Amino acid sequence: MTDPSRRSSGLRSWFSANGRLEFVLTLASVTLLTGACLALILVPRNAGPLQLATDEAEVLDTTEGIDDPRLTPVRRELQPFGPILVRRVAAGGEADALLVAHPGHRADLDVLEHELELAIADVSAAWGVDWNRAPVIVVAGTPTEFTALTRAAGATTTADVAAVSLTGSYAPGTRPTDQRIVFNPDARRRVGDEGLATLLRHELTHVATRGVTTDGAPLWMLEGYAEYVAQRGRGNTFSQIAPTLTTRLRAGALPTELIGDADFTGTDAAYAYESAWSTCAFLADRYGPATLTELYKRLATGPQSPAAQDAAFTSVLGVSRAELLDGWRAWLRGRAV
Repeated sequence: MTDPSRRSSGLRSWFSANGRLEFVLTLASVTLLTGACLALILVPRNAGPLQLATDEAEVLDTTEGIDDPRLTPVRRELQPFGPILVRRVAAGGEADALLVAHPGHRADLDVLEHELELAIADVSAAWGVDWNRAPVIVVAGTPTEFTALTRAAGATTTADVAAVSLTGSYAPGTRPTDQRIVFNPDARRRVGDEGLATLLRHELTHVATRGVTTDGAPLWMLEGYAEYVAQRGRGNTFSQIAPTLTTRLRAGALPTELIGDADFTGTDAAYAYESAWSTCAFLADRYGPATLTELYKRLATGPQSPAAQDAAFTSVLGVSRAELLDGWRAWLRGRAV
């Protein structure tokens, strides 16, 4: 039989121990809840894309363009990353172009604003004026924002992409209007002010030509034409525009065929873009800029088999593929000096 006094002592010990345990648990819970509340209070309002803020991005230094409907989706996408600057540029289009960036990229906006009107005029001189000459141009603030802005439009980019032109949905054969150019935050540091101006013209050419361009068309024509228009009249020498190609030409390595689509990605991408530019520069020099533009419109309609490209060469240029390649290589030899 158990001694009643011992049983009473054991119960008192048990309740005492459990009371201490409850006190410790309660204290720990209060401490954790207090810490969580303080953390929520102290988190900056622009801490990142996962914040729950509902207001739009603050627009600094301007009242221009705030009510423009084209700015609404841009503000919504930029809002998690902080305040923005907005500038309007009248460049001859049906509306003004919009330039958008965070305050840390004010210098990039200065360069783009200074160049935009002339750049649009240069592209129009090559392509014509029937295109959206009022795009929205955005300079991303960080690589994360660059990825977010391009991914939201369905594009896939990597850190080495300096800029990308984006087009919303539009009916084939019509002129796109919902177009945007997004610059990598590091673009100006990589290429300098002059390079940024050339890059702007390259991307504007993609904007101008998008209405007649179908995905899958030969990249040597799409990228080569954009770079030809971007470089036209800029006063750069062959070796300045195409240093990698120049090095190979001086080593005696002439191209044997038009550059393929697969070559535009990977370690040889610079050579691919330079080679494509040189092809289009040769065609413009030999047959005239208007003929080059006509060939672009013929080849930009979608994927082109070798036979389809050959037919376009014969119809537009009056030469076979072999004659085109021979002429291009001879033109290159004269510039590898």
